[in-house]
Amino acid sequence: MKVLVVVESPAKAKTIEKFLGRNYTVRASMGHLRDLPKSQFGVDIEQNFAPKYINIRGKGDLIKALKEAAKNADKVYLATDPDREGEAIAWHLAYLLNIPVESACRIEFHEITKTAIQTAIKHPRPINFPQVDAQQTRRILDRIVGYKLSPLLWRKIRKGLSAGRVQSVAVRIICDREKEILDFVTEEYWTIAAKLRDHPKGSLFEAALNMIDGKKPAISDEVQAKKLTDDLRNLSYVVKDVKKKERRRNPAPPFTTSSLQQEAAKKLGFTSRKTMMVAQQLYEGLEIGSAGHVGLITYMRTDSTRIADSAQQEARDFVLEHYDETYLPAKAPVYAMKKSAQDAHEAVRPTGIIHTPEAVEKYLSRDQLKLYKLIWARFVASQMVAAVYDTLTVDITAGKFGLRATGSQLKFAGYLAVYTESKEDGKEKDSDKDVILPELTIGQNLSLDKILPKQHFTEPPPRYTEASLVKMLEEKGIGRPSTYAPIIETILARGYVERVEKKFQPTELGFVVLDLLKEYFDSIIDIPFTASLEDQLDSIAEGEAAKNDVLSEFYQPFAGKLAYADEQIGHVELPVEVSDIPCEKCGRMMVVKQGRYGKFLACPGFPECRNTKAIVKETGVECPLCGGKIVERKTKRGKVFYGCQNYPTCDFMTWDQPLNEKCPTCGALMVRHQFKKGFVVQCSSDTCPTRQHEKKSDAKEAATDKKKDSKKTAKAETKPKSIKKTAKKKAAAKKRVTKETAVKIAEESVRDVERGEQGD
Repeated sequence: MKVLVVVESPAKAKTIEKFLGRNYTVRASMGHLRDLPKSQFGVDIEQNFAPKYINIRGKGDLIKALKEAAKNADKVYLATDPDREGEAIAWHLAYLLNIPVESACRIEFHEITKTAIQTAIKHPRPINFPQVDAQQTRRILDRIVGYKLSPLLWRKIRKGLSAGRVQSVAVRIICDREKEILDFVTEEYWTIAAKLRDHPKGSLFEAALNMIDGKKPAISDEVQAKKLTDDLRNLSYVVKDVKKKERRRNPAPPFTTSSLQQEAAKKLGFTSRKTMMVAQQLYEGLEIGSAGHVGLITYMRTDSTRIADSAQQEARDFVLEHYDETYLPAKAPVYAMKKSAQDAHEAVRPTGIIHTPEAVEKYLSRDQLKLYKLIWARFVASQMVAAVYDTLTVDITAGKFGLRATGSQLKFAGYLAVYTESKEDGKEKDSDKDVILPELTIGQNLSLDKILPKQHFTEPPPRYTEASLVKMLEEKGIGRPSTYAPIIETILARGYVERVEKKFQPTELGFVVLDLLKEYFDSIIDIPFTASLEDQLDSIAEGEAAKNDVLSEFYQPFAGKLAYADEQIGHVELPVEVSDIPCEKCGRMMVVKQGRYGKFLACPGFPECRNTKAIVKETGVECPLCGGKIVERKTKRGKVFYGCQNYPTCDFMTWDQPLNEKCPTCGALMVRHQFKKGFVVQCSSDTCPTRQHEKKSDAKEAATDKKKDSKKTAKAETKPKSIKKTAKKKAAAKKRVTKETAVKIAEESVRDVERGEQGD
């Protein structure tokens, strides 16, 4: 019997085909094949919100090929992704390929391994209509908001803007945080610590002032701090109490989509989109030496922390083999899940512990290896015992003052032997560091070395980073983890927010649009309301709510607000930021505009005067070639470089930040060269003697490469013609794979948008 299996991506098709017999053909749909039209609303409100689906432009040849393959097959299995979006794609495929939807045509798997694929083939099922309804409801809701509200913004503010059911809430969260920062009033406060010794030759340790007459101190200014410092210098210090305890720190659960995006942002600096793209590559499979094409991780769109029993046992066996039984809990851990978790799939984990990062390193790209290491280590650590710390708390008295010293020392590493969580900035948590105190006893006298008063100022809440925004969206129940990446990309693309030092800052445009939406559509962009809609979508997927009831309940009040807003709102003037730079063509003072690649200067006399120019940031350093000013510039992708303001007359450019000093050896310009883990100040001239070690290193590397190439050439020359031909074919195939990979990445970008809010 000839069987056709339809998946979503070509990379996945290649991996799966390897696990099935000769009678199986695997083809890729490349994501959605049918969708709502872009040129019209596409939803018939009067006919129970009936969607008008059309074949996506450019997919005609693919649809024709799939129909032909289905016609020649005795059986067709739809193996799209195991989520609501995948279920909807399977439903559309069934329509296009004339497959009865009630037949057992749908198969699903959560990891691309031989066992998972073969098990799925043995257990086909009909299409899950509640899941399809949930996906259609989300799509129609997004279409209603996007196609009804966005044109209002075009008419009232400017063309090209968009509003969305979820994206506008994300903008609100960022803008609300910015208002908190702007309204924040900084207050001064002081802390005081004492440097003490247990005996004259003992090591110093620090104790913080924490009580004055039995109450917590509130030191508000320098005068008060100075008085307390003077008082503390003339007192005797005695140990009042010593408490020794054990502190256990439990491992984090294996990754969900959201926690993976957060940790990849903190530890690796990945955007949510990049994390999902690389995870997709690991899931779909890569060539791993003699093992062939292997899917390295389970499905990466999940909000569950559940792990299969077989995977847990595999992890336990690995820990037992590479550590010992003290690193294993008596029972395999079970991690609690949020009430909103769908639990349709397992957590994100490696498909096989045997594929250690070291074993697959040479087959993975740098980004793939980084993310795989993170997933692999987090999963193994989640199946290990807690880390144990010895803690010591020492209370010290000095007259009416009380001080406290705390120490902590790692006693047993536990899961920390494999994985350490990171703080927001990606650095190690302070609680992970050892703070060792001397052995002290109650009643022991201590000697004072010095008093350390320190001034502080209260700080406003920080702006959201990629990780903290994703965390907030998840906590508030806004959207789904699989939609976070396209949501963030959309609000950046629309110019509502911008990234400043890796943090999200709202623009004036973002505030203007949000204020309008809050005034007329407050319930639509209300955080609890948006979260409740997500709950309703879950209810539809579980068969507990009807699609049309949810849509009707949303649309009726929305349509009323839309009509009222259209009548009440006049044209909204965007605030104009006037620069101090005159237009050289007409003399008007140029204004700051927001463009696709950031801000630029434009003449306000448009369309009579169309003069524009880039906003340049001067470095204060003279160009070594012509004496002009070196300014900071950006590539289209936003990467910073430095060049002469007289370009193209002068072509001086450098990636390194120029400094206003000369090399003492050769007199050339000094620059700040950035490395991944720091920077170095060096001469800009690669001929300078101070940089000869780099030349030697480069020459050594080139010699090594040349030696490798000569060996390859000699080896190739000794091969028979048949083998040479095979090598040529493989090289040609490699080029084709590179092309396929580029197409796959492009298609995945489209797929991410389809999964998230459309930004219509």
